[in-house]
Amino acid sequence: MTGERKHYIGLTLFVALAAVVPLSTDNDFYLRVLFLIGVNYIAAAGMNVLVGYTGQKSLGHAGLFAVGAYTTALLTTRWGWNPWPAFAAAGVMAGLFGIVIALPALRVKGPALAMVTIGFGIVVEKIVSEWQDVFAGQQGIYGVLPLSLGGAMFSSKHWVWFVLLLGVTLHVMLRLLLRGRFGRAFMAVNTAEVAAESVGISVYRFKVLAFVISAVTCGLAGALIAQQNQYINSDFITFNLSVFILLMVLFGGPSIYGPLLGAVVLTLLDAFLSRWPSVQHFTYGALLLFALYAMPDGLAGFLRKISRKWAPSLLSPEPLPGQLAPWRPRGQGNGEEMLLEAEGLYKAYGGVVPTNNVDIRIRAGHVHSLIGPNGAGKTTLLNILSGIVPPDRGKIRFGGGDVTGLPPHRIARAGLGRTFQNLKLFTGMSVLDNVKLGLHANIPTGFFGSLVGSGGQAEKAARDEALQILDALGLRDKAQEIAGSLPYGVQRRLELARALATHPRLLLLDEPAAGLNPQETQELVQVILRIRDMGITVLLIEHHMDLVMAVSDHVIVLDYGQKIAEGTPEQVQNDPRVIAAYLGAEDTMEQEDEEGGVYVP
Repeated sequence: MTGERKHYIGLTLFVALAAVVPLSTDNDFYLRVLFLIGVNYIAAAGMNVLVGYTGQKSLGHAGLFAVGAYTTALLTTRWGWNPWPAFAAAGVMAGLFGIVIALPALRVKGPALAMVTIGFGIVVEKIVSEWQDVFAGQQGIYGVLPLSLGGAMFSSKHWVWFVLLLGVTLHVMLRLLLRGRFGRAFMAVNTAEVAAESVGISVYRFKVLAFVISAVTCGLAGALIAQQNQYINSDFITFNLSVFILLMVLFGGPSIYGPLLGAVVLTLLDAFLSRWPSVQHFTYGALLLFALYAMPDGLAGFLRKISRKWAPSLLSPEPLPGQLAPWRPRGQGNGEEMLLEAEGLYKAYGGVVPTNNVDIRIRAGHVHSLIGPNGAGKTTLLNILSGIVPPDRGKIRFGGGDVTGLPPHRIARAGLGRTFQNLKLFTGMSVLDNVKLGLHANIPTGFFGSLVGSGGQAEKAARDEALQILDALGLRDKAQEIAGSLPYGVQRRLELARALATHPRLLLLDEPAAGLNPQETQELVQVILRIRDMGITVLLIEHHMDLVMAVSDHVIVLDYGQKIAEGTPEQVQNDPRVIAAYLGAEDTMEQEDEEGGVYVP
């Protein structure tokens, strides 16, 4: 049985059980608790995208809850809206406020981001408390129209069934979204932002999107509370609510099922402790610390560990297809064109100038090597070419277009792929998903298509192509292993596979042989030559001169940020300026006298 079938069978059983529960009781308190579990899940499910998947902490979502609640309250009581359009408008308005928060908030990270969101929550709380003419403060707004069917207002049981239907719909849509290209992109942003940009993912846009998703679900949760109570006041909008929403996600764990676990456990605990508010607040704080430090994977992670031990069949990986055709890159140019031309590149950090008026020309179909002593500015030059570091001056033309100053994800989408001197894998994801992330820009499924599951064929095609790339680099047998668990040499090859998946016209390799043993280095030589034979142009930084001489058609030498020589490997190897840069002038003269020639190490 496939994982998809297991999931939908389990979901059907859960829905059937949950739908029957309201029939077994007329106790309004029990029905109210069930309703609150559903509302809290809806708020936490969107928050999970922001916190659990994208890694952005927010402590101001009570403000977004208030936006949804007061939107539906004002529309139904003062402007006479039908409660159904008012409910939908609450989600839209909260989403707009999510953008308003995200744009300034995401200029900062970590604790500073949390402080900005706290500020938003406090501002909203003060507005609804103090602006009496509009929001009525603690007195509140009465007469909020509840949802109804056929002219009959929802009963307590109807509210439970409605929130169950809404929660299940939200779960299915978010699961489809997060299991595809958008979910991988969110996790990539969380793990390594620079690497995410290098495969064509706009980090800023995905952070904003995560904020909007969390805002919409939080706004809908606020609307549900206002319409079910037929009343809303400022007492609902407190900092404790923001903590509670965040705690549900952290305690449940960064999983599609985590928000449900968190909502069930914490809603029941909240109902139990409601008689003792001081104990309630202390418990929230203690659980928050516990979730952050003692159980970082939450209840979902704990249950996953138990399942691996006692019921491994529940977590069995999806079967992969058999033999596939060899992988070939798309859209490569011919060997006559000048693929990249950079003129007068200059970058200074105070008095340090790692790139000093460098000109560079890269011809399609060749392997170009960039060498020089430590500190010569090689990696800085690669970072400038790939958009990670903007030049202070100079021009870069790539593929016939000016890419100077463009963000890294746009340069990556133009056909420039790269690896990094210090590995930047998405270590918590599988090998297969790492390579799928390289294919991100080539998967045509959009946001709304992902929500409704219309990208199934595109996902299968991406999986097959990722397997073809892994097969080409001898990594197919590692496809379902976690990237961070692989040996270092295999991780190096995986990063190269991910870069190839972007379908680069130009591939930048920053010391790909660093940390490899001699056998792995020799294998890398053959891999680079195969990549060149596929029509992919390579610009390589490397200190292993045997590797450089074996693969290079053209060598460029930097020293103290300046280009001092270029030409064929033989020409560069015998250039006096290169010899002096590596060995020093005095040492060079001594070796020439003793040996009658010099070999660049």
